[in-house]
Amino acid sequence: MTKRLKIEKKVFEKMVLIYCKNNHQKKPPCDNCKEILKYGLGKIENCYYGENKPFCSKCKIHCYKDDMKKKVKEIMRYSGPRIFFYHPLISLKHLISSIF
Repeated sequence: MTKRLKIEKKVFEKMVLIYCKNNHQKKPPCDNCKEILKYGLGKIENCYYGENKPFCSKCKIHCYKDDMKKKVKEIMRYSGPRIFFYHPLISLKHLISSIF
């Protein structure tokens, strides 16, 4: 697994935890968020593009089931603007990897 995919998995995990902590309970992840986390990490790991995986938001193939896609979008919209305050280094790495 490439460094970029590892960063993407870490960012996804952190975003789910931020969302869960602020919307569900104080000790994340709850069962629902665990399911989303497991699903999303599996999709990142088993991506059709492999090592050349684009960011899901830029991908031409949408492999998420509709219900999970909706949940993940909600999490990303909530956590995206907040992740920098919780995890600035990971955020910067993610930003840099999205440019290259």
